[in-house]
Amino acid sequence: MHDIKAIRENPEAFDAALARRGLPPLSPEILDIDAARRSKILAAETATAAQNAASKQVGAAKAAGNEAEFEQLRALVAEKKAEIATLNEEAAAEDARLRDLLVSIPNLPLAQAPEGRDEADNVEIRRWGTPRALDFKPLEHFQIPAALPGLDFATAAKLSGSRFVVLRGAMIRIHRALAQFMLDTHTEDHGLSEVWTPVLVKDEAMFGTGNLPKFAEDSYQTTNGWWLIPTSEVTLTNTVAGETLDEAQLPIRMTAHTQCFRSEAGSAGRDTSGMLRQHQFEKVEMVSITTPEASLAEHDRMTGCAEAILQKLNLPYRVVVLCTGDMGFGATKTHDLEVWLPGQDTYREISSVSVCGDFQARRMNARFKPAGGGKPEFVHTLNGSGLAVGRCLIAVLENGQQADGSIDLPAVLHPYLRGKTRVTAAGELV
Repeated sequence: MHDIKAIRENPEAFDAALARRGLPPLSPEILDIDAARRSKILAAETATAAQNAASKQVGAAKAAGNEAEFEQLRALVAEKKAEIATLNEEAAAEDARLRDLLVSIPNLPLAQAPEGRDEADNVEIRRWGTPRALDFKPLEHFQIPAALPGLDFATAAKLSGSRFVVLRGAMIRIHRALAQFMLDTHTEDHGLSEVWTPVLVKDEAMFGTGNLPKFAEDSYQTTNGWWLIPTSEVTLTNTVAGETLDEAQLPIRMTAHTQCFRSEAGSAGRDTSGMLRQHQFEKVEMVSITTPEASLAEHDRMTGCAEAILQKLNLPYRVVVLCTGDMGFGATKTHDLEVWLPGQDTYREISSVSVCGDFQARRMNARFKPAGGGKPEFVHTLNGSGLAVGRCLIAVLENGQQADGSIDLPAVLHPYLRGKTRVTAAGELV
C-alpha cells in the first residue's frame, strides 16, 4: 500500500515509478480524490465548530428569555448536525475510494530493478555449476523410468482432476527428504527460526501480503470464508501484523514447510504435463522482517540461502534480477533462481526472493520503535522460496538421470534416505 503523503509531496516521482512498470500516471486521480476527501473533512470540522458555538449560545438565549433567538439558534444546531453527518459520510466515501485505489496499485520498483516489459527483459547476474554432458537424450521427469512408478497422475486425476499428483514409493521418500534437508540447512546453517503455521487464513492476512483484493481468483476460498494459503509468506509475514516491535528484535528470520494452494488462474495450457505447475504443492518458505536500512542486504543474504540449497544438491542454476514488467505485485526488487532441467533443455524458476520495502507493512500496520528514539516506523518485509519442494524433486530427477533409466541422487540426501543413493530403473530406492 502506498503512502498518500509521499504521493502529495512528489507526484512526478510516483508516476515515473509507475511508468517503469508500464502503468499510466495515477497521481492526478489519486490527488483529486484526496483533495475531495480533505475538503469534506475540513468542511465537517468547520460545521462542527459552528455547531459548538451555536450550542453555547442556545442556553444563553433561553436564559435571557429571547425565544426568537433561541429557536433560531436551535434550528442552526440541528442544521449543522445534519450537515456534519452528510459531510462525514461523503468524506468516508472518498476515503474508501482512495483506499480502494491505493491498494490496487503495485509496489514501486527500486532503481536497481531493470526496466522491461516481460521475462525476456530479465537480467542474468550469475550462474553456478555446469550442466552435465549427457551421451543420451535426456527425459523430462515424468518420462524417466525410475520415476514412473512413483508419479501417479492418473489416480490424482481420478481424485481431484488435472494438475495434481499422487506420490508413491521412492518419489515421496525423496520429496520428504528434500523438505527436511532444506529445513535443517536453513535452521542450522542460516539462522532461520522454524515455524509451523495454519494453511487456512482470514481475509485480513491475505490482504496484508497483497493477495487480496486484486488476486482473489488466484487462490481458493472455503465456504465459511477462510483462504487456503498460496504460500506461507502469508502466514509468516502476518505474524507481525498490528505489532510495534523494538528495533532490537529485528531482523526476524523465519522458515516454514507447508502445503500451498494456487488456482493457477491465467495459466491455462502452460506446463500441463508432469508436476511443474500444480494446484497443491509444498514449499519451504523464508520470510524476514527488517529495518529499512537493512532490507537490501537482507535480500542478498536470503538469495544466498536459497542458492546454498541448490549448491549442496549440486544442481546447476542461474540468478536473474526481474525487470519491472515481470516483478510480482508486492515486490520492489526480485531475484529469481532458475535451475537447469536437462529434460527441457532450459533453466526454470525454482525460487523467487523479493524485497517488499514497507508495502506490506503499511497494509498490515507493522512497525518498529527505533533504538535511538523517535516515532515508530514501518518495518520492511522480504520473502523467498527456499525452495519449492516439488520443483526441486523435478530437478533432482532430471539432473540425476542415467542412460539405463535409473537416477543417481545427490550425496547430501543420502543420510536422509538411510544411506540409499539411487533409484533403479524399476523405481526401487537402493
